Amino acid sequence: MNKLPLDRLKLTKSATIDNPLDIFHTPVRMSTSPIQSQLTQLQTEAIAAIADSPSLDELEQLRVKYLGKKGQLSQILRGMGKLSPEERPVVGSLGNKVKQAIQDSLETQKATLQQAAIQAKIAAETLDVTMPGVSRPLGKVHPLNGVVDRVLDIFVGLGYTVATGPQIETDYYNFEALNTPTDHPARDMQDTFYLPGGNLLRTHTSSVQIRYMENNEPPIRVIAPGRVYRRDTVDATHSAVFHQVELLAIDKGLKFSDLKGTIKEFLRQMFGDELPVQFRTSYFPFTEPSAEVDVQWKGKWLEVLGCGMVDPNVLKAVGYDPEIYTGFAAGFGVERFAMVLHQIDDIRRLYNSDLRFLKQF
Repeated sequence: MNKLPLDRLKLTKSATIDNPLDIFHTPVRMSTSPIQSQLTQLQTEAIAAIADSPSLDELEQLRVKYLGKKGQLSQILRGMGKLSPEERPVVGSLGNKVKQAIQDSLETQKATLQQAAIQAKIAAETLDVTMPGVSRPLGKVHPLNGVVDRVLDIFVGLGYTVATGPQIETDYYNFEALNTPTDHPARDMQDTFYLPGGNLLRTHTSSVQIRYMENNEPPIRVIAPGRVYRRDTVDATHSAVFHQVELLAIDKGLKFSDLKGTIKEFLRQMFGDELPVQFRTSYFPFTEPSAEVDVQWKGKWLEVLGCGMVDPNVLKAVGYDPEIYTGFAAGFGVERFAMVLHQIDDIRRLYNSDLRFLKQF
């Protein structure tokens, strides 16, 4: 058999190697088949793993595993450096498609997991509105507070302003300015809790009216609720600490008939009916003339409040001209109204904090 000389060894029909040793120095080109197979296998494996991922945390770990800087896709594509220029675009295109497929799978699974989490949260927070409610014990308005609120609603509806003042008062505001000088015998009508320094615990809320008139020009209509103190012996109808509401109106031309009309309207709204009312002559140092008011309630005449026209000396004490302005005032004990309206037989029940009693209101 004839042998070709080594210097003319043919590789192809169109190529020859002049130097036979050059064949051992020719660069070896990597076949694209292994890389393509690896990419295809990676895509299949990644999509399957992503589809089975049960949580967003695990899904993030898969993203880093396959698409991270040190992920499997990056490691496979590092082999492109050994490919020929003609092969690189083919493998690069396939790599991009695999990357896009994995990213799409990640996004789809992420949306699925997020929606599942929302649905689980909704299911956990769903309320069955047909189930019985969980009841909790609720407090109720104390009968004294209920009476005060009712009184204030009535007089605010009549155009009065609510005013308050200090419970520790001076002798001037509690007595002197109310036409009760130091030597006046009316001071014997009420025993007072005196404090060091000449102050005292107020015996009525009339002191609030004096303070209000000092700071406001007429016409005024004011109502003053509050706690008051007297040295009374505690029994079924008396207490050393109780609550009072007083009203005051100052204007030009006010008459006793205006006072009567105001009182009757208040009692009508308070008791809910047109009840027989009578005014009996009485005496208070800060009003002249003065009267006590009785109402016929359930067949009995009950004394409910005191009232009268404001004494001119009280108007002078606050700088009002009694020749121009007149006024009327009235006051009553809240406990008295509470006992009448709720048929309470002992005032002490209002202060004992007995829930068996208070739950009735």
